Amino acid sequence: MNLNLTVSQVGELRREREERRVSFSAALLASGGGNTGPSSVATPLVYRHIFTNVGNAYNPNTGVFTAPVRGVYNFVLFVLGAGHASIPTGVTLHKNGEHVVIAWSNQPSRYDATSNGASLLLEVGDVVYVKLWPNSWVHDDHNHHTTFSGHLLFPM
Repeated sequence: MNLNLTVSQVGELRREREERRVSFSAALLASGGGNTGPSSVATPLVYRHIFTNVGNAYNPNTGVFTAPVRGVYNFVLFVLGAGHASIPTGVTLHKNGEHVVIAWSNQPSRYDATSNGASLLLEVGDVVYVKLWPNSWVHDDHNHHTTFSGHLLFPM
């Protein structure tokens, strides 16, 4: 058995390994603090404070994650809301324009928190993003309460 690898084969293996490292985590606000929303229609959210963006698949200018490799990815949403009797806290996760899950709560006073997530099989070029639920709001500040994260669990 021949165990010798050429320089080009080693380089190709390294490139493949690097392409399969995909992980991001971001908070809604890069600075300051306050409520985002409410709006009468679902509104895309752009998470601007980047904790990590390995693989650069998350775009902090658009709020959209684009799958660079086919595989199973896990996405998680954590949301803080400023409690209000008539304004709930809510965001939805979308894949290629389709609703996947919602993180929603309503508390008449004080802050409330909600979360949700999903593991999704994505093809190269599939997009995942978060929208503010209509007539709701979210809160974020320097403590980074409202976050969106995604990680490639394994390529397919």
